[in-house]
Amino acid sequence: MIRVHVLVEGQTEETFVKNVLQPHFNGHEIYLYPRLIGKPGRRGGIAEYPRARRDILATLKQEPASFCTTMLDYYGMPNSWPRREAARQEPFSRKPVTIEEAILVDISAELGEGFDRIRLIPYVQMHEFEALLFSDPMLLAEGLDLSDASPTQDIRDQFQSPEEIDDSRQTAPSKRIERLDPGYSKVADGVLIAQKIGLAAMRAECSHFNEWIRKLEALANG
Repeated sequence: MIRVHVLVEGQTEETFVKNVLQPHFNGHEIYLYPRLIGKPGRRGGIAEYPRARRDILATLKQEPASFCTTMLDYYGMPNSWPRREAARQEPFSRKPVTIEEAILVDISAELGEGFDRIRLIPYVQMHEFEALLFSDPMLLAEGLDLSDASPTQDIRDQFQSPEEIDDSRQTAPSKRIERLDPGYSKVADGVLIAQKIGLAAMRAECSHFNEWIRKLEALANG
C-alpha cells in the first residue's frame, strides 16, 4: 500500500481528492490522505509559506515510508512562497512549475542528502479548482441547471485551456460560475459536477493537472 498525504488549501480540494481522485487511485493501490495546511480549524485559503513549509516537513518526517504532495493555487499565492516573484516573469506554463521546483529544492535542502526527493511531489495549479470544471462545458451547464451550455462554452472558448481561465479576482472560475448560478456551492455542487465530468476529461483538457496525476500514478511503479 502506498500512502500519499495531500496538503490542500480548502475543504473543496479536500473533498475533491476524496471523491474524485481516490476512486481512480484505488486501482493503483495508492491511498490519498488530504488535509488542510495550517492549524486545525483554520478556514480555507492559501497559507503563508513558512506555515506550509512546517506542515510539509512534519509530514515527511513523521512517516518516512509515505509520500507528500500538494494541491495549491498559484493565483493569490503570497510572496512568501519560494520564487513567487520570479514566477510572475515566466510564461504561463512555467509559472506554477517555477514554484513547484523551488519548493522541492527548499525542502530537499532542509532534509539533507539522505532525503529521497521522489517522496515530495509539489503541485501548484494556476487557478482555483473550478477551472477544471470547464473541461466539459456541457456537463458544467447541466450541473448548474442552465437551460443550455452556451454561457459555459463561451467562457471555455476564450482560453486555450481551462487552466488559463482567470485574469482578475472578479473573473476567477468560481466568480464566473457564481454569476451564472448565484446559488452555486463550491464543496457540494463543485465536487458533484467534477464527478460527473470525470477525471479522464479533466486530464485531457488540463495538461499540468494531468502531469500531476501521472507523477502520482508512477509511484505504483516504484
